[in-house]
Amino acid sequence: MNDDLKYMKLAMDLAAKGKGWVNPNPMVGAVIVKNQAIIGQGYHQQFGGLHAERESLANCQEDPSGATIYVTLEPCCHWGKTPPCTEALIEAGIQRVVVACLDPNPLVAGKGVERLQAAGISVDVGILADQVSDQLRYFFHYIRTGRPYVICKYAMTLDGKIASRTGDSQWITGPLAREQVHRQRHEFMAIMVGINTVLQDDPLLTCRLAGDYRQPVRIICDRQLRLPLDSQLVHSASQVPTLVATSSQNQSKIQQLQAKQVEVIQVNENESGIDLSALLSMLGERGIDSLYVEGGAQIHGSLVDLGLVNEFQIYLGNQVLGGVQSPSPIAGQGFAKMNQALTTNLKEVQQLGKDMFLRMEVE
Repeated sequence: MNDDLKYMKLAMDLAAKGKGWVNPNPMVGAVIVKNQAIIGQGYHQQFGGLHAERESLANCQEDPSGATIYVTLEPCCHWGKTPPCTEALIEAGIQRVVVACLDPNPLVAGKGVERLQAAGISVDVGILADQVSDQLRYFFHYIRTGRPYVICKYAMTLDGKIASRTGDSQWITGPLAREQVHRQRHEFMAIMVGINTVLQDDPLLTCRLAGDYRQPVRIICDRQLRLPLDSQLVHSASQVPTLVATSSQNQSKIQQLQAKQVEVIQVNENESGIDLSALLSMLGERGIDSLYVEGGAQIHGSLVDLGLVNEFQIYLGNQVLGGVQSPSPIAGQGFAKMNQALTTNLKEVQQLGKDMFLRMEVE
């Protein structure tokens, strides 16, 4: 059991290397062990590339016949962009397969394990299942619902303010926290803000790190098409995919934005503005599995009111602003009673210089 835990943890570490590159596919890692020695390892490196099982077999230093493979997600048993991994394991003579989690994809969903067992291979399921389920939470949610996993991210002061009463907000957190936000932008397929954030801050909403990284699709909820043509988002739309969700029929503005390579999609309205539930379904149909919502308070509040938030990522600065007119991170209608409020589970805490990072999963 100790060896199983050790090798599955290594498979998880390998899987994490695919973060941001494989969406909407899952991050998966695999380790092949024979005679108590690692003879091969690999991970799913990019969307459309080899799956972790085939990658680890290709990297084997000796014949894998009779070996055990540790893999974080159930091997696939269907043809997709790559051939079935179950067949590769059978052909390689793998004797035992240790799997952390079954794949909820209806094309797999236990069928991979059944295929391996039918071929006489021993299969164990459940090693580090909770940890791998957390690592794969975006994928699992997307497969089960057809909608992206929604993260509300914000930075706030110790007294819960996202800006001063004059609107000043730079900077609530320090450089380590801001660097982590850029890493997060690489991790998620799309980033979303409301039009008020654009009008107030003129953000770029890109990942700006050294080395290789992937830019998220930038989404602006803009019911009345107020997005300025001279904004940073519009100016950079030819380099970074940019999408405006609106209910406006202003054809002149639509054509101006499209000429700047901004995509405009029509979404119906509800009492709080853009129908965010419908928008999430549309994004899911586009293959977007994860959505990083960076504000402002109104769009956060609308998502909370509609029960669409899966996780909060909170950066807590060390200042106290005060002021009854200083805004807080979540607006919207809110809940009338404490027993109606969203409840969350603390999943992660980090200290980033003088700031704190909290990851809270909605129950």
